Amino acid sequence: MADSSPAPSREWKEVIADGEAARLVELAEQLRELQRKNARGKSPARALHAKGQLGLDGEFTVLPDLPEHARVGLFAAPATYRAYVRYSNGSGARQADGKGDVRGIAVKLLGVAGKKIIPGLENAATQDFLAIQSPSTPFRDAEEFVWFVRAASQPATLLFRLIGRFGFGGFGLLRKLVKSVSRPVPSLATSRYYSALPIKFGPYAVHYSLDPTAPADANAQKGKSPDYLGEELAARLKAGPVTYDFRVQFFVDEARTPIEDASREWLESDAPFITVARLTLPQQDPTSPRGKRLAEHLEKLSFDPWHATEDFRPLGNMMRARNHAYRLSTQERGAAPEPDAADRVD
Repeated sequence: MADSSPAPSREWKEVIADGEAARLVELAEQLRELQRKNARGKSPARALHAKGQLGLDGEFTVLPDLPEHARVGLFAAPATYRAYVRYSNGSGARQADGKGDVRGIAVKLLGVAGKKIIPGLENAATQDFLAIQSPSTPFRDAEEFVWFVRAASQPATLLFRLIGRFGFGGFGLLRKLVKSVSRPVPSLATSRYYSALPIKFGPYAVHYSLDPTAPADANAQKGKSPDYLGEELAARLKAGPVTYDFRVQFFVDEARTPIEDASREWLESDAPFITVARLTLPQQDPTSPRGKRLAEHLEKLSFDPWHATEDFRPLGNMMRARNHAYRLSTQERGAAPEPDAADRVD
């Protein structure tokens, strides 16, 4: 039976400073310059999340009997969508999995109806959801984030530049960053992922997460191979499916669930999660010839939170910055066109 809990607040709002759009274009250009620098004269990879660990088939199943306020857009009725799923490390360089890094998952649903936001892709049949292994970012906004990414490209002077920019508050920022990338990750299949940034959910605003249904092994250790994360997940998928619950938490108020401050975690004690769908990675062999062709296909695609209908439009300064940065990154590397509902890899 559907939940009868009261509807969430609709009092969220975005605060957009004068001149922000032009500044976000400038920041996107700075990331593109780093993308070109990392290419070292070769074909550019993604500006960030350059190393794909695995590219997989998935199924995204919207659950029945959702609360009325959760029945929005593609969640309005039970349905199952084919999906492409890409796991990645967050760096702009392809580095070993054992190195501390942001870990990401990108899910592209196929066959999603509705007008899409990105100009020129209004009729695209896709909807993307992107998440990382941290419930918030160390950075309040895009200005701080891009500054740090550029500063981190010269690690020998990073600490001095942090203090110069943020004063002794730079130590706190560095601690938050180290905490977010240094946690041991023995398996992607048992890791939880978070949007870390808000999106619309019809008239509401939410964060979302992908919660693994497989229990974590307290004794598991990270592997020694530079590609151990992909290898470990591939071994699991050869043996059987891997699943995650897709969950959302709704905006409460600006004090506890801010829209513009990306450094603030939306605590579950303030905004409980509810499960609205399930992502299933069916049993498959990523090391097979077909599995390798699938991974190559997904590496050519773009995964972008702005591949969305208006019902799920990204919110906040960091998300608005991604609208520019992802587009430039996609253009720079010549990403493949957005797939249609019938897209398949044989």
